[in-house]
Amino acid sequence: MNPTERPPGRGPAGEESAMKLGLPTEDERLLAELSALLDLADPMPDDLTVRTRFALELEGLDFEVATWKRDHELVGVRGTTAPNTITFTVGDLTVMVSLAPAGNGNRFDGWLVPGGPHAIEVRVQGEDSRTTNADEGGRFALEDVPKGITQIVVHLVEQSGQRARTVVTPSIML
Repeated sequence: MNPTERPPGRGPAGEESAMKLGLPTEDERLLAELSALLDLADPMPDDLTVRTRFALELEGLDFEVATWKRDHELVGVRGTTAPNTITFTVGDLTVMVSLAPAGNGNRFDGWLVPGGPHAIEVRVQGEDSRTTNADEGGRFALEDVPKGITQIVVHLVEQSGQRARTVVTPSIML
């Protein structure tokens, strides 16, 4: 065997000695450079840890997570304001919330389909939760909800033949 040949299963010459000395291999060096480049181009938000903890701090982790239904028909519409109605869905439940500025925060006017006297909780990071109940038709309203990272939690009452459920929306920045 000449000095440039390696036995089967061995990496390129010098790789083993680099690993023994704690020096990065070529792949590790390239991955480190790529990581640094991505950190420069798209850094992790400073408040990501805080937002993640807020999203996960719900008591009793037995809940369903709704998804944000985005209206594709708005694509290409001109304007500088964000839509004021947000719709979330999970299984057989739809939660639609219309937002309007009110005081130092927002007014929430919402509808649940199917309706019923379900308990609604609006969580805002760093604030006390705001709660109300939907009417039989599924309508609810909350005044002056503070701005910030927000989640809506729907505590569904037990319907005939169905168990009580809790549904939570993804965190949204209002």
